[in-house]
Order: sequence, then C-alpha cells, then structure tokens
Amino acid sequence: MTAAEPTVLATSGGHRAGGRTRVEFDALVHHAVELSGAHGRRPRIMYVGTAIGDAEHFTARMAEAARVAGFDLTPLHLFPMPNLEDVEGTVLEQDVVWVMGGSVVNLLAVWRAHGVDRVMRRAWRAGVVLSGVSAGSICWFRGGATDSFGRRLRPVTDALGLLPYGNGVHYDSDAGRRPLIHRLVADGTLPTSHCTDDGVGLVYRGETLVEAVTEVPGKGAYVVRREGQDAVEERLEPRRLPSV
Repeated sequence: MTAAEPTVLATSGGHRAGGRTRVEFDALVHHAVELSGAHGRRPRIMYVGTAIGDAEHFTARMAEAARVAGFDLTPLHLFPMPNLEDVEGTVLEQDVVWVMGGSVVNLLAVWRAHGVDRVMRRAWRAGVVLSGVSAGSICWFRGGATDSFGRRLRPVTDALGLLPYGNGVHYDSDAGRRPLIHRLVADGTLPTSHCTDDGVGLVYRGETLVEAVTEVPGKGAYVVRREGQDAVEERLEPRRLPSV
C-alpha cells in the first residue's frame, strides 16, 4: 500500500525525548505513516541521515524509536559508500522516507553524486510518502534559508524542487529565519514560501498544499508571498494531531 498520489509531509518536528529511549517518534512521523495508507502490517520506514553525515549514534536512536513505535526501519547510509545494494528498489519498497535535519547543502550534493535525487523523485511519483525535518523538509522544495554554510543564514535555491515553493523551517525558534525568508521572497530569490514553526508539518498532494498539522498546540504555519516589492505573510492555523 502506498499513498494514492505523490505525497510530502514537510516538517519542523517529529521527534521528542523518550522515556526508555533517547528519542521517540512524535505525532508528525505517525501522521506520515497514516498518509501512506499502511495498515494490517508493520509500516516500513526508511531513515535517511545524509544531512548529519550518517551519524551512527543517531541511526541507532532512530532504530530504537522505530522499535517503540512498531515500525520496521531501514537506514540509508551513503558514507563511506551506500549500505544498500539496490538503493532505488529498497526506497520504492518503503511506506515512508524520513529525512533527518542537518546540512541541506551537503545532503543535496551527496544525493546528486549517488543519484538519490532521481530515486526520490521516482519514489514520490510512486506514492512513497516523502517526509522529514528541517533539512529533510527544505530538500523537497526549490530552496529556503539554511545555516549549511556557517552561522549566518544564507539562501539555498537548488533543492530538488518537487514542490514549486520556498520553505522556511524553525520559523519561531530561530530569529533570523523569518526576516531572511521575507527578504528572499521580496527580492525574487525564492518563490512564494511555506513556513513552519517547530512542531508543525505541511501536507502536500502532488504540488498542492492541502493541510497544516501540528504536534504542539499554539504553533503556526505561514505562506509568504510577494506583493509588489514587499513580502506579505499569511498565518495558517494547523490541525492538532492526536498525541501518541
């Protein structure tokens, strides 16, 4: 079972501190599984940690989080070489691909070197739900604001472009992101941009934004459009997801 049409859940959340484990999957990851339509068996989740250099300690934490949630997790590592003989075939077997945050610029470079960008596009068209947090959100769009180059936020404009928008993550917790997104939209560096506070996700069917959802009460999503020479922001009220 896969989603009926290409589906992305782009987020600034999905993880929380665990009880018996360091990390647990929060409501956004569970919603990605729900969007996939997986039922009657253990959902299949691919964890992609390229943006943090495939850090083994975090792969282990994700494996524990998957065990607690009742998911079957397959990690995709690209360092020092792909850990899977058939990357495309394995990706296409998944219900959900969950991409970890970190450096979106490094992620894009490594994916392109290994052809993973093309694999993700095929998976999207096949109905595998593509999801992730921070860098794992920006990668699906045309670009966004990133600290990949250093502590000063800078634009990235050559992301995968499955979704024809800019993307702003951590909109409420990193003070520099909102003004930079506004500036990049106003000057045309980024197209209309969709942004998320921490704990919020955006659901897309095809290229259409269909819903904002949240695992944290009181948080928002935002659409930033260019009007004349200025950027105008509209707040979207997310639907609260059930606690898990």
